[in-house]
Amino acid sequence: MAVPVAFFAVFFAYPVAAIVGRGLKADGGWQFGRFGEVLAQPEIRDVLWFTLWQALASTALTLLVALPGAYVFARFDFPGKQVLRAVVTVPFVLPTVVVGTALLALLGRGGLLDEVWGVRLDTTVWAILLAHVFFNYAVVVRTVGGLWAQLDPRQEEAARVLGAGRFTAWRRVTLPALAPAVAAAALMVFLFTFTSFGVVQILGGPGFSTLEVEIYRQTAHLLALPTAAVLTLTQFAAVGAILALHAWTVRRRERALKLVDPAHTARRPRGAGQWALLAGVLLSVTLLILLPLAVLVERSLGGSGFAYYRALTSAEANSGTFLVAPIEAVGNSLRYALVATLIALVVGGLAAAALTRRAGRLVRGFDALLMLPLGVSAVTVGFGFLITLDKPPLDLRTSWILVPLAQALVGVPFVVRTMLPVLRAVDVRLREAAAVLGASPLRAWREVDFPLVRRAVLVAAGFAFAVSLGEFGATVFIARPDNPTLPVAVARLLGRSGELNYGQAMALSTVLMLVCAVSLLLLERIRTDRSGEF
Repeated sequence: MAVPVAFFAVFFAYPVAAIVGRGLKADGGWQFGRFGEVLAQPEIRDVLWFTLWQALASTALTLLVALPGAYVFARFDFPGKQVLRAVVTVPFVLPTVVVGTALLALLGRGGLLDEVWGVRLDTTVWAILLAHVFFNYAVVVRTVGGLWAQLDPRQEEAARVLGAGRFTAWRRVTLPALAPAVAAAALMVFLFTFTSFGVVQILGGPGFSTLEVEIYRQTAHLLALPTAAVLTLTQFAAVGAILALHAWTVRRRERALKLVDPAHTARRPRGAGQWALLAGVLLSVTLLILLPLAVLVERSLGGSGFAYYRALTSAEANSGTFLVAPIEAVGNSLRYALVATLIALVVGGLAAAALTRRAGRLVRGFDALLMLPLGVSAVTVGFGFLITLDKPPLDLRTSWILVPLAQALVGVPFVVRTMLPVLRAVDVRLREAAAVLGASPLRAWREVDFPLVRRAVLVAAGFAFAVSLGEFGATVFIARPDNPTLPVAVARLLGRSGELNYGQAMALSTVLMLVCAVSLLLLERIRTDRSGEF
């Protein structure tokens, strides 16, 4: 546990604590009265209310749209199912900047809706809600659908034999078993939408602000660190409560259910109703996920072939926006993501190994610590890097390693969540037998554990690479102008007027989307656990 604890202490707790300290400490004392001053401001209360209600609305809308998809993926077997599973997961690993760009191409000025019906939804709350459903559809499908596929259908069939109707059998048998998974998925969707940043920045415009957006505005634009510190701690408290609820629902699900092999529960649709349900889900996936991505690709071509892609290679055409040609952001992002993935695998792998060999309250607290970067403001972490890692022995302000370190913070939770169930499934008697035969702990791990978890390591590496590639909140602060990452380059292009800038933003977003899609398709081929759990 020492290496993960040290990593999080230096690169997470220290920067966040420094930001909070600068905002709430003055004249040698803590100014806790600033909480009342900040939270009493009408505009801040409006931000808090909008953050809460849009997260609730986004969660409810995502469950409404995605639960039928979860059933279809769990119970039906149809051609192209694995490919479609990867396709619906692509938005989840896409950077929020690309998600916003794809929806902007569909809903914004000059978008498909604007051209066909003269309707624009950008700068409205509907664009934000749709983007959140687009982004989180896979969370519900994989979390709820993964469990649904492992529920024994004979239990519901027994209820039908005893006289219960189809709906009554589902309500009395299946729904109680699914409730913990639905609750866990809902809490995760709420967490991601509660901390939404890039989507609101791009689609909401200046009229809408979540806590994350307001922290960025108070930090980067107004330099109001006291207000930013209060909002950071407010978000931290809310995220802590959400993660505690999530941990409780996961523990309840693991204790309460007896599961079966998912391969034995899926079958081809039978009857007009089931075929209609499958068709409806495929239509919703097409309209909600494939259409925005297709429009993004179409806008990147711009009716003039690959002109926007060629412009990405020219530094002169972008001299007012970049110090280098935008295409260099592709190489920068790939290099940063590879280093971040390596860091995340080392830190997350050690953390997962420690969690499998210890138990108790301390370990549960350590597990919760590993999840905090998913909910704590990435803006705060990025700005904290700048003001804390600026003196020996950690003077890293001008070092390229800052970006991979920030990205690895987001990748570690995915590595832990992917490797932990597999490591816990390794029979401890195999290690004991290796020890009896004279193997050292290191050799026992190499000969026993690693062959069993090797494919899980590859899956963890794929997820860490994808999320590192798309990290934006912290990177926007620390990426150097001569070494921009893909999300930062896209946001910078969208922030400038002109058709060329817009087209190049679409082109870069398409490149990033394709890289993420290829990563997901590879993961589907090597994934060992077909339950679909995140």
